[in-house]
Amino acid sequence: MGACSVSATGRRRQSASPEPTIVPVSRLADRVLTGEIVLPKYQRAFVWGPHQILHLLDSVLRNYPIGSLLLWDTTEQLASEETVAGLEVDPPRPGRPVKYILDGQQRLASIIGALHGGTGLWDIAFDLEEERFFQRTPESPTGPHIIPMRKVSSAGSLFGQVAELSSGLRERATELYEQFANYLVPVVTLDHMSAEESAEVFVRINSTGTTMNIVDVARAGTWSPDFDLKEEIESLLQVLDAKRYGRVDTKTMLRTIAVAAGFGFSTKDINRLRELDKERLRGAVAEAAKAAERAVDFLSTQIRTPKADALPYYNQFAVLVEVFRQLPKPSSAQYDALRRWFWLTASGEYFKGWSEAQMGPDLQAITAFAKNEAQEIETGAALPRSALWRRSPFSKRNAPSKLLALLLAYEDPLDLLTGQRIDVGKALSWQNDKEFHHFFPKAYLRSRGVSSAGANVCGNLVMLTSHSNIWVTDRPPSQYLRDLADIEGEGALRERLSTCLVEEDAYQAALRDDYDTFLRVRSETLHRRLMQLIGGAAGSLSPAARGEAESLPDDEGLEEEADSDSLLEEPIDRDSVD
Repeated sequence: MGACSVSATGRRRQSASPEPTIVPVSRLADRVLTGEIVLPKYQRAFVWGPHQILHLLDSVLRNYPIGSLLLWDTTEQLASEETVAGLEVDPPRPGRPVKYILDGQQRLASIIGALHGGTGLWDIAFDLEEERFFQRTPESPTGPHIIPMRKVSSAGSLFGQVAELSSGLRERATELYEQFANYLVPVVTLDHMSAEESAEVFVRINSTGTTMNIVDVARAGTWSPDFDLKEEIESLLQVLDAKRYGRVDTKTMLRTIAVAAGFGFSTKDINRLRELDKERLRGAVAEAAKAAERAVDFLSTQIRTPKADALPYYNQFAVLVEVFRQLPKPSSAQYDALRRWFWLTASGEYFKGWSEAQMGPDLQAITAFAKNEAQEIETGAALPRSALWRRSPFSKRNAPSKLLALLLAYEDPLDLLTGQRIDVGKALSWQNDKEFHHFFPKAYLRSRGVSSAGANVCGNLVMLTSHSNIWVTDRPPSQYLRDLADIEGEGALRERLSTCLVEEDAYQAALRDDYDTFLRVRSETLHRRLMQLIGGAAGSLSPAARGEAESLPDDEGLEEEADSDSLLEEPIDRDSVD
């Protein structure tokens, strides 16, 4: 390797490009397992799927190039991964040079998992007759011509299995063994680098390969032997654990750290964390942790969201953390404004597509609110429309359904059959669909020619206990409501319906089995209650947002979903990846 020189900035650099060496990939796999080659902690997790793994194995068998590996040779002892491809690896030997993998983890781990694993993702076999790799399942073909890839690393085991096969298949087995034993890959080894520089190299080379997510980039870009951003984020998430609140995603927590560090919420701001020294980073994490505690207290007591999973958008949590960082002790009027802001921003898709252009004004609005220069948190979110409830499918994964569940929970609903208060915490944890029921059962509506998509809308859902859910089953509303009135009395039934936001007009429509009228008037009730909760926050809307909400017809922009019989199946409406 060429000599090392020092640049004007004081950083060392290679005076000549490092020359690659050619090494059998099987030997590299063995050296990983024995701790000679290790994964530094700033490496991202294994992210390849079955298709990529099988494609790589096929390339090796065909002797196609799979690219070079990049290693860093050093005597520095860095924190390293204890497993690769689910297999325990020997720890590096103290005082001995170690080679850390900077590029090629996904490829090398795939080879290791295939040749030395054998369970789960790594239960891979080769069919000598069809000449193909596949992941084994209980339904997969069996026989001596099916070679588990873990046997390819042992000549005796492999050739013992194929001894009775035809000469042609034995020849294929020999080719399989020899190809994986002798396949060569170029390996470039760097030295004369600090640990921080190795992390920087990792970020740069991976910016053009398989895309790293922002958490991987931020972790590697801020990593040093005494600082691991992943561990800092974990400590922040443990604040939520201590509150028994569950967890939001790590990118949301990165947003809270970036804004606490004096930057902003965006991906660009998260990347700027690399500019900070470790003490400032730790300080930002500590500030975010204190504010996160206050945000959880607000959400659980003021909004009645017992778990993070109940939030319509995780980006709301990022904003609230920054609010409580800048404003640790809001006044009573400010708490009222925060509640109004929450309901307003939960009622549309503002945070679903939260872009950098929105984040700057939102941060300015938070600061103005915290300094008492504004009575509301000004926002570009638009006012909701009543058609939201008639057109949005109900699913534990989408934001309108989360909003409906919170709206119902806010009313302290009573069970229609027993009159007992429903355990809204259980319902909002979304453990199953038994805490919700279609007021007009789907099976009944199907018999009346209503599609599953038309029946499975938010306006047709109420909270019920599991017992009442079973009792209602698929009976028409006119039948089960009259049974309830006979058992409990009209007055008690009306009171219970009111706590479920089913008012008199909707009740009368249900007694006539008039679904269209029921859905329209129930949606109006839900909309009216939501607007009451938003209240004065509507005044904080930008003129453009107010104009947009007023100018659009109720149904515009709300597309009907595909027909489906499943109650809880939609992908989650979380946040944008800006």
